[in-house]
Amino acid sequence: MGLGQTLANQQASQKANAMVLQGLKPRIFDQLKKFAGRWVEELPAVLWSLRTTPNHSRGLTTFFLTYGSEAVLPSDLDYGAPKVKAFDPNLAAEAQQDAIDLLEEARLTTLACSARYQQTLCRYHKRKIRGRTLQVGDLVLRRILSTKDKHKLSPP
Repeated sequence: MGLGQTLANQQASQKANAMVLQGLKPRIFDQLKKFAGRWVEELPAVLWSLRTTPNHSRGLTTFFLTYGSEAVLPSDLDYGAPKVKAFDPNLAAEAQQDAIDLLEEARLTTLACSARYQQTLCRYHKRKIRGRTLQVGDLVLRRILSTKDKHKLSPP
């Protein structure tokens, strides 16, 4: 695995963590109550929303890429969404085979998009990021932030 691939994997992981934190913060922050342990209760709802929201770059949900069909949300069942009303058990086997074919095509398309993104990221890194070598005794600027009473889930 090359430097560009490792860098892309690290950035993807950091972005995923940032999205989870972005979903958690508004759900758990409360001025009146401590919120240190409340994230555990809210995490499943945040993950569900991330998995069932279409990604703008590929137009597909993570749920679809994993399971081969879109999730049926409880609100779809309660309010009779068109996909729920149109379900026919007699045609389910044929529809499932079509979904499997579509899934393989979607996975290949997503894989190609991911490879293209990683190549673009690697080219950007090579073009914009300059390596620096520091020697013992070099002066560097260090920024000190107060982290008293702050942690990862604290509001900015």
